[in-house]
Amino acid sequence: MKKILYIATVLVGLTGCQFLEKHQQRDTVAEVAGQRLTASELQQITGKASTPEDSARYAEAYIRQWAEEILVYEKAKDQADAEVERLVEDYRRSLYVHAYEQRLVQQRMNKTIEDSVVNNYYESHRDQFILGESLLKGILLIVPNGAPKLDKLKKQLAEPDDENIEHIEKYAYQYATGYELFTRKWMPATHIVLRLPLETNNLVQQLKKSNLIEVQDSLSTYLLQVTDKCLPGEVMPIEYARPEIEEILLAQRQSVFLREQRNNLYRDAVKFKKLKIYATD
Repeated sequence: MKKILYIATVLVGLTGCQFLEKHQQRDTVAEVAGQRLTASELQQITGKASTPEDSARYAEAYIRQWAEEILVYEKAKDQADAEVERLVEDYRRSLYVHAYEQRLVQQRMNKTIEDSVVNNYYESHRDQFILGESLLKGILLIVPNGAPKLDKLKKQLAEPDDENIEHIEKYAYQYATGYELFTRKWMPATHIVLRLPLETNNLVQQLKKSNLIEVQDSLSTYLLQVTDKCLPGEVMPIEYARPEIEEILLAQRQSVFLREQRNNLYRDAVKFKKLKIYATD
């Protein structure tokens, strides 16, 4: 194959902007092996330059890289053997099949997982959902050392009903430098520890003694009221395990769905005589 590489030598004497303007009308900036680089494509690269000189350098470097990649590919393609061609064809087929099956899944597969299905899987596979770290629900408040009415605040934290939570939030708005309410959502203890001057192991040990953890550093007092907890070695709560279970169930459903689609294609091929099987000795 005759390879024609057009790279204007005028790059040496022109700025990048001048070069692009010179070729804007015909749009083609460079051509090699039947492929063309347009001025608009090159502008996306040179447009990032801060000076005309930089723009010219960017243009020259990009054109060279663009041309070299095409030339190397053409050379490699000319010398490819049967094994390489087979691998290329296998990869092409796998891409087609994957894209087709993903469209089928998106358009036709039911992705709703009923609560009863999740519950049944959870009960049948509880040993798969053993916690490796603590999960907590609760309230975290970070206030400056010496903040007022801490005793009253601790009593409200100990009984986090709707009324007390309202008072806690008002207090947090007025005094707290940090506040997190997670009484309805399980959080890994490692997430909470990131906000405390306390190691995870120490937190777990203190939780065995009290649901209120109070620690201080030189600036702040940290109050963590734990309203519920699951410790390492226990079975994780179903609401925490739900995303993982749904992912497992969807993967299983997708496998069955795609197998059914392949079976349908095979049956249709046999029914409409698209498939011919010849006897072998």
